[in-house]
Amino acid sequence: MTSRIAFQGALGAYSHEACVAYRPDMEPFPCKTFGDVLRAVRDSDAELAMLPVENSSYGRVADSHRLLPESGLHIVDECFTRVRISLMANSGSNLHTIKSVRAHLVLLPQAQQFLDKHNIRADAAADSAGAAAKLAMSKKLDEGVLASELAAKIYGLEILAKDIEDYGHNTTRFLVMSREPNLARRGSKKLMTTFVFQVRNIPAALYKAMGGFATNGVNMTKLESYMVGGSFTATQFYADIEGHPDDENVARALEELSYFTDSLRILGVYPKGEKRD
Repeated sequence: MTSRIAFQGALGAYSHEACVAYRPDMEPFPCKTFGDVLRAVRDSDAELAMLPVENSSYGRVADSHRLLPESGLHIVDECFTRVRISLMANSGSNLHTIKSVRAHLVLLPQAQQFLDKHNIRADAAADSAGAAAKLAMSKKLDEGVLASELAAKIYGLEILAKDIEDYGHNTTRFLVMSREPNLARRGSKKLMTTFVFQVRNIPAALYKAMGGFATNGVNMTKLESYMVGGSFTATQFYADIEGHPDDENVARALEELSYFTDSLRILGVYPKGEKRD
């Protein structure tokens, strides 16, 4: 049986595009929600999960971040996908006939300049690729969809304009999740380590916890906080650092961190993505 990689959305979603780029040999497995994606891997319906966690234009994907710590899965890779927005429509349409477009609420503002220039109304959809599928079935000529080129190919739509996003740097970072961790990889590629921790309820605990990374020369590329259990006083932090937990400087930094935390859990050790820099 072909190995499967799960993603959130319909076929043609940007997450699907990331799956194809990362593992073209695997069968894409669409899921309705991020929770369903993680569940598919836990239940062995898929081998890997492709989860978007942040975008260079709109920031953190909050739903993904919320699920990561308790997912029961492990990060084994990261990849970066350039978000290229295409305007697509049914055969027979052109830019002059398009009065409105549908796309995910997050995608619409990223092509606002193009839409304003052509006086096209923007309507929110639950899923851009799903909107492309519905448009193809409707045969309407005055409506379009903003989505990936892959979506146009899958649903037989014509692309009326390519690369219409406002900013050329628009990129989404994805984490690849697996049931088993992979801590053994070494080599020429730099490694990343992702972990979550809760600081002890003592004065300046976070400041002291972070000091070990500075004094040991460990580069922390991300630090974010979550509320725990709805409490305004209990806080969990998510962090990305460069290095492997067995590296001497990283091991010392994590040891110092443990003195000021109530819990510390590594979510994954994985190679630095080629497009990270």
